[in-house]
Amino acid sequence: MTRFDPWLAEWGLVPDGAPFETHAAALLPVRLGETPAMLKLAVSEEERRGAELLAWYGGEGAVQVLEKADEALLMERAVGVRSLAGMARSGQDDEATRILCDVAARLHEPRDEEPPEGLAPLPLWFRSLAVAANRHAGPYALAAAVAEELLEAPQDLTVLHGDLHHGNVLFDDARGWLAIDPKGLIGERGYDFANMLCNPDPRTATAPDRLVRQLEVICEAAGLERARQLMWTITYCALSASWTLEGGGDPSPKLALLEIAAEALEAG
Repeated sequence: MTRFDPWLAEWGLVPDGAPFETHAAALLPVRLGETPAMLKLAVSEEERRGAELLAWYGGEGAVQVLEKADEALLMERAVGVRSLAGMARSGQDDEATRILCDVAARLHEPRDEEPPEGLAPLPLWFRSLAVAANRHAGPYALAAAVAEELLEAPQDLTVLHGDLHHGNVLFDDARGWLAIDPKGLIGERGYDFANMLCNPDPRTATAPDRLVRQLEVICEAAGLERARQLMWTITYCALSASWTLEGGGDPSPKLALLEIAAEALEAG
């Protein structure tokens, strides 16, 4: 018996692929009748919070939640072959970024219902950066100071996806581009666009002039102010590098992108 079996029986699901795991969840492709779906079992509070937010989106800009109970989430499975990462790597970087901005706009639209309780405020989300700044100084301290300025006087407060990038927006043949895996944050709208510039991979993200070009695309598509968005990019790169340090990985690609963003901000 697997951990999925009780939920397969509860919701009348049939396995439709091999199970796999992330650091925070176990997943199994399934079918609900003829409908492709994904069964996700959370192993962290972050995933449970994200499931509440995914349900709140109501399928607008994100995959539809079909069932939800306790640790388990049954969601629509995007069925399509287009990939934003593939587009970004094959000469369609601008188009991929505009698609991400369009999905962000749909997610940021107000809903009739109040957002779910327990969304994480951005200052709480940035704790790892404060720790890294104290331990390592250098670019982490620089970014922590920028983050403090942004977080003390936020603009355009909204419910945030929290991890909006090329791998978390999937294409469905019937419904188009749909977000998955929200983190469930609340804070300034610009935060959700910073991660786009760090993806789809370090080589693409740090290519000459790439950040400046995609920043222009984002600011035009989303109506964001260039200098402030560079500040969010600096802080996000350092925050992501902090998480990498905590996991024992190499933060240098993210710090390299931080340096590019800092130089662009200084150049004006």
